[in-house]
Amino acid sequence: MSQSAHMQSDSLKKDLLGGVTTFLTMAYILVVNPSILATEGTGMAFSGVMTATVLLASSMTLLMGLYAKLPFGVAPGMGINAFFTFSLILGHQIPWQIALGMVFWAGVLFILTSVTPVRASLVRAIPDQLRTAAATGIGLFLTFIGLKNAGLVVADPATFVKFGHLGAEAAFAGLGFLVIIVLHERKSPFAFMAGIAAATLAALAFGKIQVPTSFFSKPDFESVFFKMDIRGALEMAFLPAILAIFFTDLFDSLSTFVGVSQATGLVDEHGHPKRLKEGLLVDAVATFSASLFGTSPGTAYIESVAGIEAGGRTGRSAVVTALCFLPCFFIAPLVGMVPAYACAPVLVIVGSLMFRSVSRLKFDRLEEVIPAFLTIILIPLTFSITQGILWGFISHVTLYTIFGRRREISPMLWGVGIVSVIVIALGQQSGF
Repeated sequence: MSQSAHMQSDSLKKDLLGGVTTFLTMAYILVVNPSILATEGTGMAFSGVMTATVLLASSMTLLMGLYAKLPFGVAPGMGINAFFTFSLILGHQIPWQIALGMVFWAGVLFILTSVTPVRASLVRAIPDQLRTAAATGIGLFLTFIGLKNAGLVVADPATFVKFGHLGAEAAFAGLGFLVIIVLHERKSPFAFMAGIAAATLAALAFGKIQVPTSFFSKPDFESVFFKMDIRGALEMAFLPAILAIFFTDLFDSLSTFVGVSQATGLVDEHGHPKRLKEGLLVDAVATFSASLFGTSPGTAYIESVAGIEAGGRTGRSAVVTALCFLPCFFIAPLVGMVPAYACAPVLVIVGSLMFRSVSRLKFDRLEEVIPAFLTIILIPLTFSITQGILWGFISHVTLYTIFGRRREISPMLWGVGIVSVIVIALGQQSGF
């Protein structure tokens, strides 16, 4: 075998290993995403959301590999799925069909900004401080939901929330948490799935859940597939949420591409992420497609770093990851037996990992601290990513003006700030 052929063979092996590793590290989304979107009261079918999750993950990861030629896995994003469920559908009582329509329009905005010069201007205009604060606030949001699902945080009429009952559900969640921590520390790609499995098996052993009559079923392409209400989502009252989905998705995508690329050396000679334009366009298509398939917006996964570190550094690695998702179309009953508290540790740990970005925030000047703090604290306290992001923009522009730093505000950021004020005003009128 020639040296060139040997190198190609070695590269292929690394891509195979990297692709499988990425799949294993993000496979937890197959359990967690349907369990969030099909929460009691949303009206969404678990089987339908799971099929949508698998379809989005497999098709968009394949597109990431073939078109963007990047080794990133794509699936419904954590954080935005909680916003979709608990803020839009349950919090504001928006029918899930209209909520999917809102994702559709956010996807259209994302695609338009990804194929025009607006994308570059918008990316440059958004301060790093606010991007970091949004990620931190979403981390707190996820943690709060995880603690609630585990029964550790419950509602209270006097204090709003209080510490819950340390019962069986909390014990099972605690077991899953310990398993994930131990395996994650050892850098095992099975960490999240093992934790979910441990909590589920413990619940099964104590009779808290039942084994399904069948472990396999046909994919559900009926209950949520192409059920979005595009016209219903065009009400002015829904504009704040559509913009929140758009900005959150954009932040998430940028953070993933920049962070993972810099951490793994997938950068060009100028230090910028390779093929960022193509990667962002795939992310935009993933959000648009999510509305068609019947799930919350899709995005590139930071867990892809595990596969890249394992050797998968080309688009072939993403193709392998996409193929790994295909058999998952047929295991909805098996996944459906997993209780919400078994997924709670994943939410808490992912939330804590996102919260780590708080260390990058600047705390030396008041005009830097207050916008970041408002963004972080309003997301979990209002149960709305929308409010955190909008008030972050408004306070940033306002305080920079007051503190004599108006020249540092770009025209694009002025526009975003003005739009944020309008969106807040519309939200107040509509009760959103």
